[in-house]
Amino acid sequence: MSSNFPVVDAKKVDLVFQTADTPIHALSEIDLEIKKGDFVSLIGPSGCGKTTLMRVIADLEKPTGGEIKVNGMSPEEARLKRAYGYVFQAPVLYPWRTVEGNLKLPLEIMGIGKIEQIKRAKDALAMVDLLGFEKKFPWQLSGGMQQRVSIARALTFNPDLLLMDEPFGALDEIVRDQLNEHFHNLWEQTQKTVVFVTHSIPEAAYLSTKIVVMSPRPGKIIDIISSPLPDKRTLEMRDTQEFLELSQRIRVGLRGGKSYD
Repeated sequence: MSSNFPVVDAKKVDLVFQTADTPIHALSEIDLEIKKGDFVSLIGPSGCGKTTLMRVIADLEKPTGGEIKVNGMSPEEARLKRAYGYVFQAPVLYPWRTVEGNLKLPLEIMGIGKIEQIKRAKDALAMVDLLGFEKKFPWQLSGGMQQRVSIARALTFNPDLLLMDEPFGALDEIVRDQLNEHFHNLWEQTQKTVVFVTHSIPEAAYLSTKIVVMSPRPGKIIDIISSPLPDKRTLEMRDTQEFLELSQRIRVGLRGGKSYD
């Protein structure tokens, strides 16, 4: 399981967007190390740079200062080697393709044989508990099911790293709870490294091994909290003192009144 280098290693990462009128300082002095098997949530106010930081990891944005490595490579090398799967806030499924067709698309692009495509699509659907829905179209599924298909698509090429940008943010609370529980079980089984953007304190506390609290723009890391919760988690755990204390620490960090070493 262990490797000689972190999955993500950011040192003094800065990002300034040049705009027509005034430059926007999106990220400032980001130091972050993510180890194999970590589930790291990025949480902070809107516009603090959570998604921008994830996009830097994914090589969708280039930092203007500092250095970042993904699996010991530059983000560009990691992207070209398909070292990560990316799950967006919306499912981004093609409506004219079946569930299986959507799952097979990245495999087709990679030139993987048809029999292997079908096997991988089936395996990924089993992971998200959607076997039997292969021939359905996205419009025949609920929002929660569509997002599970999106997660399955990211799993088809078996990346070690999953980047997830508020994947459950648009869902109602009941469905979100169900998917939090389901996805935590999936993470437990696969031990993937996950970077997860969220606005939800309970979601960050429930899912993560590590919570990264970010400040308003320019986005800085103001707290990195290692979760005291056991690996095996249930939704009922959210009523425990331990969970409430963890949530309170995240809340204090978000208020900018951090008083932790």
